Amino acid sequence: MSARTSLHLAAEIGGPPHYDAGHYLRLARLAEGGALDYVTLGDSFARPGLDALAVLARVAPATDRIGLVPTVTTTHTEPFHVSSAVASLDWVSNGRAGWHVEVSTTEAEARLFGRRPAAAPAALWQEAGEVADVSARLWDSWEDDAEIRDTATGRFIDRDKLHYVDFTGSTFTVKGPAIVPRPPQGRPVTVIDAVGAPAKEAAARHADVIHIRATTPEQAAALRHELRTRAAAHGRDPDALRVLVALTVDLGDVESAPEPGLESGPQLAARGTYFRGGPVDLADLIAQWHRSGAADGFHLTPITPERDLERIVNGTVALLQHRSLFRTFHPGGTLREHLGLARPAGRYARAATASKEA
Repeated sequence: MSARTSLHLAAEIGGPPHYDAGHYLRLARLAEGGALDYVTLGDSFARPGLDALAVLARVAPATDRIGLVPTVTTTHTEPFHVSSAVASLDWVSNGRAGWHVEVSTTEAEARLFGRRPAAAPAALWQEAGEVADVSARLWDSWEDDAEIRDTATGRFIDRDKLHYVDFTGSTFTVKGPAIVPRPPQGRPVTVIDAVGAPAKEAAARHADVIHIRATTPEQAAALRHELRTRAAAHGRDPDALRVLVALTVDLGDVESAPEPGLESGPQLAARGTYFRGGPVDLADLIAQWHRSGAADGFHLTPITPERDLERIVNGTVALLQHRSLFRTFHPGGTLREHLGLARPAGRYARAATASKEA
């Protein structure tokens, strides 16, 4: 692991569908009290429930520091709309937004839209990578100082500081510019689960945070090294990448029977790598793996959010804080600051500056 040793922790707040935004707000505030980097809220076209991005837009003004990362499916959706929605979440949260990129693989989900049949994972993840690419370009299409808001002259924007992106992907084209000004973070944080070769390639090219699944610290370290190497091959700084181990967590009565199909672990299961034990055991595992250089942190999915997230925050996280292994407060106001990631400069502003200097 690099010289940077900060431990990063995040948690999923989804579970059985709830139609009360207060449920998700309570969980987000609980995670915020533990100084976690961010919460995720899973979503897909195959499940009933509220739209994750809309729910977290409701949670945003009622929280102060916690990062908010909804799952956003790039299949069957319009990239321009996706970009605008994620940028809007960054604005309403004052720079705490991310998005968890996901694809839709089934024919049943395709029939919900009726525009095209289901496609192979390789094609879907190629498209997802292109959506991530064009979203970043759209977020950059407004220079940071493009807004003038001069009431005396009636000028709202400097049109010379808005840029066409003119992007052509495998399934779509986008001219741009965006309709939403450049987000507070410059670019909201992009999160991708690196499960399977196509997703791994998209993650190495475009993700700021990558979730991996591993059953041993050695396996996690190998995956982290592979992803950092791939990112470097694409011209990216591998130190600007955070790799978190995804862990499904059951902190209930350890003497009760596990969910059907799940056994004590950690080991691979339908919902990812699975841990069953107590808050102290989980703290020991996190500390051991992180100290060994296995990963930059953990993304924890509670089996029972209302029960297990409380035990994660008030048990596991409190113990890690007591051991001086995890912070006791958020170091900044934005999700990028929590993760130790710099705010990226806009590519079109750089190009314009270089052109003037030439």
